[in-house]
Formats: sequence, C-alpha cells, structure tokens
Amino acid sequence: MTKTLYSKYDKALIAGLPVDAFQGRIITIITQGEAERAVDYLLSMPILGFDTETRPSFKRGAQYKVALLQVSTPDTCFLFRLNRIGLTPALIRLLEDVTVPKIGLSWHDDISALHKLAPFTPGWFIDIQHHVGELGVHDMSLQKLYANIFGRKISKRQQLSNWEADILTDRQKLYAATDAWACIMLYEEMLRLKHTGDYRLVVTEPDDETPAQARSAAAPPVPADTATPVRKKARQTNRKARTKNKNDQI
Repeated sequence: MTKTLYSKYDKALIAGLPVDAFQGRIITIITQGEAERAVDYLLSMPILGFDTETRPSFKRGAQYKVALLQVSTPDTCFLFRLNRIGLTPALIRLLEDVTVPKIGLSWHDDISALHKLAPFTPGWFIDIQHHVGELGVHDMSLQKLYANIFGRKISKRQQLSNWEADILTDRQKLYAATDAWACIMLYEEMLRLKHTGDYRLVVTEPDDETPAQARSAAAPPVPADTATPVRKKARQTNRKARTKNKNDQI
C-alpha cells in the first residue's frame, strides 16, 4: 500500500492520532561500571538511536547541563544519568565510535550540550533532519515527523519534567526511551521509502493547511463539459437573465 506523506504536517491533527511508545526493556545506568557494560553491549549492535534530556529552566538566565543520555537499540534502551556519573570514559568511547551508526534529531545541539561535560570527537552520527528533505518533507520536530511518516503520535508530556530528580518516574523513562527508539524507526522507514519509492507526496501550501485541505486543493478543476446538469442549468438560466436585461435596456 502506497504511503501518503505531506510536505508539512498539520500539528493540530496530531492530538487525534493513536499513541506509539517504546515496548522494550529500559535500563537506567547510575554507575561507571554499569556504563562500561552497557557501552560494550551497545557497540555490538548494528544501529543505535540517540537523544538527550536537560532539566528545563523557568528563570531567565538560568541554564542546566544535560542530565540524561538515552541510547536505544530496537528492543533495549539504556538511560545514562549524566547528572550522576558524568561523561565517563566508556561513554566517550561510545560517542567517538565510527563503526555503529547513531541516529538522532538535531544532533548539533545535543553534541554541543555533551561537549560542556567533557571534550570528545564525534564519531558516526546521522541526523534525520539532514535526510528527511530527500522525501520532500520539511517537518523538523520528532513528533511531527513521526505523525507524518507513521500516522501515529509520540507523547511529549514529560518533556518539561525534572530530569535531575533523584528518581526518574516510569513516565519519564518511557518518554526518554521512546524518543531514542523513534529515531531508529524513522530512519529505517525513510531509507525504505527512498529505496522503494512507495509513497506519494502531498505538497501543503500554505504551511497551516491540513492534509484533508491539501487533497482537495490538489484535485483538478471539473471541466466545463463534465459539469453536473444542475450546474449547466444554472449557467443557462444566468445567460437568459443577462439577455433579458439587455433587451429591456434597449
């Protein structure tokens, strides 16, 4: 079945979509030893999804360092609590690795935040934002991209929660794991669509146009000779009325 994509997905439609979330194992890492073992496992995988979380600031001028690094495989996600263990040698080894592709979104911002914890040379990172345009899609946020490509919603309710809390809630853990896992899902589906061409692109102009409006706008106008009898009769009536008005004026 051919998939329909939109150059810009209407954010207002996301609320009505069914929710998707990570269904695999979620493992929280709070010691250097745990980080070492987790990195060894992750570097044995063929692909990884990456993301970070930072405690939000609600005061002008106040900023916090990145608190969480989440790294996921298709079925297991590790949550590295950087506010406790920092950027350990094992994590630097992971970040500098050039053998396993690490998929993320807007990775420039994440790498800049991680550099504030320790220096490292970024390895093999792939930013979804740099490739989604190849499909004609201009959405940049993870939620809109996921809705556009899969027709499902990723919850963002925990985004502004406290990522430096002593204990992360289950909802926080699921949110963090879902974001990292979703990067893998998006990238692999983008590759599939690009390879197979099994999609149609609806160009939505202006940007706030809904997919339903875009489909209507894309429909060709009805030719005059295929108009319905009612429309034909209306045109004939209008012509007769105009003729009568001219005769009355004469």
